[in-house]
Amino acid sequence: PPGTREKYAQVLVDASERLTSLIVNILKLNKLENQEIRPETRRVRLDEMLAEAVLRFEEAIDAKKLHLECDLEETEIVSAPEYLEIIWNNLLSNALKFTEEGGMIGVSLKREGPKAVVRISDTGCGISADTGAHIFEKFYQGDTSHSGEGNGLGLALVKKVIDLLGGEISVESDVGKGSTFTVALNGESS
Repeated sequence: PPGTREKYAQVLVDASERLTSLIVNILKLNKLENQEIRPETRRVRLDEMLAEAVLRFEEAIDAKKLHLECDLEETEIVSAPEYLEIIWNNLLSNALKFTEEGGMIGVSLKREGPKAVVRISDTGCGISADTGAHIFEKFYQGDTSHSGEGNGLGLALVKKVIDLLGGEISVESDVGKGSTFTVALNGESS
């Protein structure tokens, strides 16, 4: 029947999109791991880039009725914008995915000494200490209830990119209360 065909067609489309996402992420990660890549750098207004990244998720944030708090200090650094976008898109996507309707997502950018420090926080389900020890590993998914929405490569990709840029990433989390990912990048603007 037509209704059943449409349902099966949507299942196939969803599976194709997940497979495409998996392949794209595997290729990106493989390229980063196996090639001597020197990302092209230029001056980047990090505050503007973060604001644009948040705006790309505006519709999804509104759909979940999430409260958004942004505190972005004007900051310019020399870095690789296409690599930075990978970081912000993955961290914001995870914050959105793991935060229940009506929750909160926070994005802040501050200078801390020579570093530009970005914090992306949420009031989501949080991460246990055991899970936190593995979240930057390839294909690791600590919360299997959302496994259909990802492939366990996002945070591995984020970590690899941050390593290439000479930055650092850490996470603080309480189960049932949420998580805060902190990214520290070289803040020098020269």
